Amino acid sequence: MKISVLGCGRWGSFIAWYQATVLKNQVISWGPEGDYSYEVLKTTGKNEYVSLDKSIKLTCDLEEAVTASDIIIISISAQGLRGFMQKVTRYPVKDKTFVLCMKGIEETTGKRLSEVLIESGIDKNKIAVWVGPGHIQAFTQGIPNCMIIDSYNDELKKYIADNFKSNLIRFYYGNDIIGSEIGAAAKNVLGIAAGVLDGSGYVSLKGPLMARGAYEVGKLIKAMGGEFNSAYGLAHLGDYETTLFSEYSHNRRYGEMMAHGAKFDKLAEGVMTAKAMKELGDKYGIELPITNAVYEGCFLTHPFDGGDGAKTCMEIILKLFDRQTKSEF
Repeated sequence: MKISVLGCGRWGSFIAWYQATVLKNQVISWGPEGDYSYEVLKTTGKNEYVSLDKSIKLTCDLEEAVTASDIIIISISAQGLRGFMQKVTRYPVKDKTFVLCMKGIEETTGKRLSEVLIESGIDKNKIAVWVGPGHIQAFTQGIPNCMIIDSYNDELKKYIADNFKSNLIRFYYGNDIIGSEIGAAAKNVLGIAAGVLDGSGYVSLKGPLMARGAYEVGKLIKAMGGEFNSAYGLAHLGDYETTLFSEYSHNRRYGEMMAHGAKFDKLAEGVMTAKAMKELGDKYGIELPITNAVYEGCFLTHPFDGGDGAKTCMEIILKLFDRQTKSEF
């Protein structure tokens, strides 16, 4: 298969490595000229996660990357997708298959990422999403995991999953693209909350966080037209270990730094997702107490202003205990 991977950061570089080294596909890895991740790969052929197979063609020529391959995998920041697609669609894309290996909700519109592609002119039947648990550091050590391919198109979903599977990644066919996308994005919000608990010494609350977090995400998925139980699948609950507990989790670490009142050098994806989810909850009339607590901690209390970050964050979390008693389900 001819595969182009657009984006050569953590996940982009891993996907290129996986496609070439494990699946033996023909791979082009694209990154913007001058970008740190691209320049490191160009100069050294490797980064802190992977060493690129010599068969991989590394390029900063977007036209070449888009036109040369049948399948285009995108792995960039979720909030930059719409603007990026304006560049991609300058080239012939009608016959291309797009696979989104990224997690998020567009903050300015509340749109799922597949919806952003559709609004950018991509046929919905040519779009798939690749989500679920897994850390690059574990994969490159040969530790396997399970992930999901979902799509509006059943044939495409099965084709991608069947051709991307290996002994390293077992793929399942998703059956709810709304739930797969919202669940995958929302787990990053829960990851920030888990980090706040870790950083504040309230680790025992991560069990209730898992249970109540999945429940509120399921309610939002259902309100948006998806299946409530999707929140309990691989895209959301199945990704909790790699998000709520792992030392490698960027979102969990971000929340931990918030609790310490320290500034993280890179904004976590879950920050803007919390804002988007809060607005979706308001739009659909769904109560999202944990999401709203993360939103408040990230946007309203300014935990990086030199104040007591742990006290601020935990005050927000513990306000959830003041809510009226109610049935669990």
